[in-house]
Amino acid sequence: MTTSITSLLRPDLRSRSPYGAPQIEVPVRLNTNEIPHPLPTDVAEAVAESLASTVTDLNRYPDRDAVELRRELAAYIGHRMTPRRVWAANGSNEVLQQLLQAFGGPGRSAVGFAPSYSMHPILAGATGTQWHDEPRAADFTLSSARITDAIRRWQPDVVFLCSPNNPTGTVLDVQTIVDAVEAFSGLVIVDEAYAEFARDDFVSAVTLLDEYPRLVVTRTMSKAFGMAGARLGYMIADPAVVDAVQLVRLPYHLSALTQAAAVAALRHREALLTHVDGIRRRRDDLVTELSQRGLKVAPSDANFVLFGGMSDASAVWRSLVKRGVLVRDVGIPGWLRVTVGTDAETTEFLTELSHVLEEEKNSP
Repeated sequence: MTTSITSLLRPDLRSRSPYGAPQIEVPVRLNTNEIPHPLPTDVAEAVAESLASTVTDLNRYPDRDAVELRRELAAYIGHRMTPRRVWAANGSNEVLQQLLQAFGGPGRSAVGFAPSYSMHPILAGATGTQWHDEPRAADFTLSSARITDAIRRWQPDVVFLCSPNNPTGTVLDVQTIVDAVEAFSGLVIVDEAYAEFARDDFVSAVTLLDEYPRLVVTRTMSKAFGMAGARLGYMIADPAVVDAVQLVRLPYHLSALTQAAAVAALRHREALLTHVDGIRRRRDDLVTELSQRGLKVAPSDANFVLFGGMSDASAVWRSLVKRGVLVRDVGIPGWLRVTVGTDAETTEFLTELSHVLEEEKNSP
C-alpha cells in the first residue's frame, strides 16, 4: 500500500509554507532586522569565557528553570521585577508558542492586527489555535476602538499586540493596551521585541503588569543585544502565567550554553547596548532621506523603516537585489522594509534605491 507523506500530514498544515526570510548572499543585507555590528570585544571575550567554563559540565543537564538567567533578566528589566515573573526560551517565538500551547489550542482562538509579525498566525496554526486577522488603519495605526470591536466580534482567548509593531515600527500607547485587557477575560500578549529602539517617550507595557495579571510582555535578545545567533527570548508576566507555560515546555528546553552566553551578555549589557542610540539616530535620518525621495514612510520606533509609495514594490526589491542590496518584501502592496545598517550600508542602500527609482520613473 502506497501512502504519500502529504496525505498523512494534518489537513490544516498541507497548504502552508515554512516561515523564512530570503537568504541571499549580497554585499548589503538589510532584511532581517539584525544588529549590523558584532559583539564588542570585551563582551565577546566574556561570553567565550562563560561558554568555556560551561563546556566541561555538558555531561549534565542544564538548569531546567534557568534561575540565574531569569535573575539577570529581572535585574535588566527593572520595575521591581523578580525571577518568578520572568521566563526564558529559545527566542521569543518559543515563548509565544508556549503561551499558545497553554492558553490557546484546539477549540480556542486568537486575534491579531495586520500587518504585524507574520509568526503570530503561524504559531497559532501550529498549535491548533484558530486565528482571526483584523486590519489596521490605512496609516498602520491601531486604535482602542478597533481592538475592542474585534474582541467583541470574535470573543478570542488570546489577543496579540505588537509595540513597536513589525513590520511598521509603530507603537501603542498604554491606554490602548489597558483598553484591550479590560475588554475581555482572556490573555493579552504584547510583543516588545524592538522596545530598546523606541523613542524616549515610549512607555512599555511592563509598567502595567502589577495591575493586570492577564497581560504578558515578550522580548528578545536577538535585536538590541545583537545576539540573534544565541536564540534567547523571554517574557515578563504574572507568576501564574510563568507556572502555566512550564506545563507545556519541553524538559531542559534551554541549553546550558545558551544560558551561559545570555548571562554573560546581560552582565555586560551597558557595553552591549552602546550602539542603540546610534541606530536610533540612523533610523531617524533614514526616515528623512526616504521622505525626501518622495516616498511614504511609516513612523518607526524600531531598528527598521517601512517605506512605500512604489507602484511595484516587488520589482524594486528585485532590482535592489541585482544591485547587491537585500531588503524585505513584507507583502504589503507598494511597501518594503529596510533594516537600519551601518553608515556605509545605509548609504549604499540609499544610493542604489535612488538609481532604481529613477529607472522605474524613466521606464516606458
